[in-house]
Amino acid sequence: MAKARISIGTWAYLFNQETPTNDFHTILHKLQDLGYDGVELGSFGPHPSPATHPTKASRQKLKKEIADHGLTLSAIAVDLWAFKTPGVSIIDEIPSAYTTAFMGWCAFAADLDAKTIRVDTVLSPDYFSTDEGKKIGYQAGFDRFVNVWDKCSKIAADFGLKVCWEFEPGFVFNKPSEIVKLVDAVRAKGNPNFGVLYDTCHAHMVAKIGANHQGEKEILPGGALELLNQLKGKITHVHVIDSDGSLNEHNTSTHNPFGTGNLNFDELFPAIQAAGVPNDWWCVDLCFWPNAWEVTADSKKFLDKMRAKYAAA
Repeated sequence: MAKARISIGTWAYLFNQETPTNDFHTILHKLQDLGYDGVELGSFGPHPSPATHPTKASRQKLKKEIADHGLTLSAIAVDLWAFKTPGVSIIDEIPSAYTTAFMGWCAFAADLDAKTIRVDTVLSPDYFSTDEGKKIGYQAGFDRFVNVWDKCSKIAADFGLKVCWEFEPGFVFNKPSEIVKLVDAVRAKGNPNFGVLYDTCHAHMVAKIGANHQGEKEILPGGALELLNQLKGKITHVHVIDSDGSLNEHNTSTHNPFGTGNLNFDELFPAIQAAGVPNDWWCVDLCFWPNAWEVTADSKKFLDKMRAKYAAA
């Protein structure tokens, strides 16, 4: 039975918090005290990024700081959300600004010894119904995503990184068939390091609820578990959190603390462990949950129980 390590994303302590935890060292210290195995870096805002740590020396110091707290970097989520407008967009015909920024974050991630870098489609679910999106067209837009992530996957491979695409109801291509089709198309271009980030609550929302599906909803009877099985062998990273079937004020999945939603983790964790994920991380994602620190310890306790049942060393 595969073992598991537990981390948590630092963005939980920035967004929707009455008092954001801007100091990265404070986060490391608290997670060490709570017994987490790792930390997942949201490389944006006040947290470490190529802007705050521009040199190899500064990055080596940051890498040592993480290790000195007994933690490992489970992955890195990077700030590519500015690439929405013509001339800098992710789906420009020649997306040079996007790929250049991505290369910079790959160098940053590699210097920190991260193994996985996260991307998303950036654009709204209804993008191809907007005037700008109609000019490109759905199929041409889809093809442009395949082409840019083909380039990015090859860049990441040069740095020894895997790429994880986080599908979710708040961004375009959120139907189960689109998710499978897109990941297959990028991998078909010779990119075995590209795959999806399987987030349990996003999977529930796109597969069981059909949240923000454009046109006819595409529902899988088996919900998150059925989608997980469809993505077996195509998952490069995992986020875990509950879902009550709702969208939050940001038009994406509500990341409910464990035990306050509808997910059956006794079904999901064995399937996750059998899904061929190339790392052993279970990363808690409390994005946009108010007072995230109040449930951080409980999240670890819940996952410790799941780990004892399904991922014993």
